[in-house]
Amino acid sequence: MSIQESGENYLETILILMRRNGEVRSIDIANELNYTKASVSKAMKQLRENGYAVVDPNGKIHFTEKGLERAESIYERHQLLSRYLVSIGVEASVAKEDACRIEHVISEETFQRIKEANERLEDREEVED
Repeated sequence: MSIQESGENYLETILILMRRNGEVRSIDIANELNYTKASVSKAMKQLRENGYAVVDPNGKIHFTEKGLERAESIYERHQLLSRYLVSIGVEASVAKEDACRIEHVISEETFQRIKEANERLEDREEVED
């Protein structure tokens, strides 16, 4: 099942918060994104219904295997695209914003070619150091 850009942003945010805090509740997402609790509640319902996340009786959010895989993929795209854009001269804050938009629409083929190009750039930089 396809997931929209907003759902991908929630998955990425949950992953980031889990890595930062060890656990995540809906209120943490609302605070991080500056969204209302109602908006987060609606989004979490969609993530649960689509099999990306579960919420335990204590309100802690957990990924399903499918959800974790998707969140890590989105996060990898964001990180790599940001680094790549910076490496070609884009200012860091602009690169971060652009990567956030690009990560949702770029094809897997194009992403893989950028990933390979970025690896070549990083290898070249290591040799020069």
